Amino acid sequence: MSEPLTLGVAGLGTVGMGLIQLLSAHAPRLEKLLGRQVVVTGVSARSRDKARGEGFGTARWFDDPVALAKDASNTVFVELIGGEDGPAKAAIEAALHARKHVVTANKALLAKHGIALARLAEAQGVSLNFEAAVAGGIPIIKMLREALAANRVRRVYGILNGTCNFILTKMTDENRAFGDALREAQELGFAEADPSFDIGGFDAAHKLSLLICLAFGTTVAFDAIHVEGIEGITTADIEAATELGYCVKLLGVAAQTEHGIEARVSPVLVAEESALAEVSGVTNCVGIDGDFAGNLLLVGPGAGAKPTASAVASDIVDIARGLVMPPFIRPTAVLEPARPADLASRLGNYYVRLSVYDRPGAMAAIMKRMSDETVSLESIVQKKPGPVHPGQAAEPPPGAGEAAVNVILITHDTTEAAMRKALKAIEDDGQVKGRPQMIRIEDL
Repeated sequence: MSEPLTLGVAGLGTVGMGLIQLLSAHAPRLEKLLGRQVVVTGVSARSRDKARGEGFGTARWFDDPVALAKDASNTVFVELIGGEDGPAKAAIEAALHARKHVVTANKALLAKHGIALARLAEAQGVSLNFEAAVAGGIPIIKMLREALAANRVRRVYGILNGTCNFILTKMTDENRAFGDALREAQELGFAEADPSFDIGGFDAAHKLSLLICLAFGTTVAFDAIHVEGIEGITTADIEAATELGYCVKLLGVAAQTEHGIEARVSPVLVAEESALAEVSGVTNCVGIDGDFAGNLLLVGPGAGAKPTASAVASDIVDIARGLVMPPFIRPTAVLEPARPADLASRLGNYYVRLSVYDRPGAMAAIMKRMSDETVSLESIVQKKPGPVHPGQAAEPPPGAGEAAVNVILITHDTTEAAMRKALKAIEDDGQVKGRPQMIRIEDL
């Protein structure tokens, strides 16, 4: 039997403890599978005194994760600290310089420093594995690295943030206002006290930037992704979408186009009979369009102790088997700079909600602005003001005694540039209260 594979684990939060428990529970099985033991020889966390139960064996405690990363007692450094800089980055760099394999779940760090770290790992001849950084327990990194390596990927997309999917599911299924659904997500531990990173779309954008690099052979280009969150989605949007046969989801989409890579994270409308509409709660999914494999959709838990620990353990198993490959599939030397496509060139259907003042000529003026930009409409629905939902404040009067009603428009195929010009002109005309709401419709 080969020598044990020794691990130094930095970060003993939800995922770190999940990994410790997995390795302890499945130690005999892993030893039989790999022909060697997998042993945690060192650990590090912010607090030594926190009760964490059993499973550490004889592992040594390190107050400093960088010291753990450098220590000769382990050959694989597992970073589960989090954060795009600071101790996580310093410890990973120290481990790579010491020619140790690294496993991380840190999408924010990889989105910012992934190429530099990958270059260092390649120079040292070691692994930098990060299956758990995208979509939790869904093995999307291995799918792109291995199963689809012979395909040309044309598009990658998915529901990449469980917090947003939970909130939108509650709003849809239980007729809940955004603030009310967010509070429940926080109470259940699905959302942080400051949820802006999730609901603003940035967490999903970090994950999408890694998928873009893997799928299209580019450098990581987080700044090239158009990001919108779900803060502006109202019960009026949810109800209108449902009546029209759609479901609202926060989606990350990246596609190869003749103009470059079109990449965005934003709320979208998908058909209620689509597979994406069926993905509810904190579940994630990732879709891939390969030129030979076709359209594949992977669905599973996007977070949590056990699913994420499973993904981390899968990277450790690869290292135990001696599998070392470039972190981003292709060597960093051949990765091309991402060439972003201007979102203005996007061609598709759009949902628009306007709060239109009830005055003569208002709708005629709106239709003229749409016509001026050659935007044709598939449907127009006028909605009467509904009751105020729990957790949703009543809207103030729209003006000097003027009433306003919601008007829902669905367009035929048109460009994003045309839509933005038309809606800007409509807003400037003063026929609507507040800013128009525009949501892309995705045919996936």
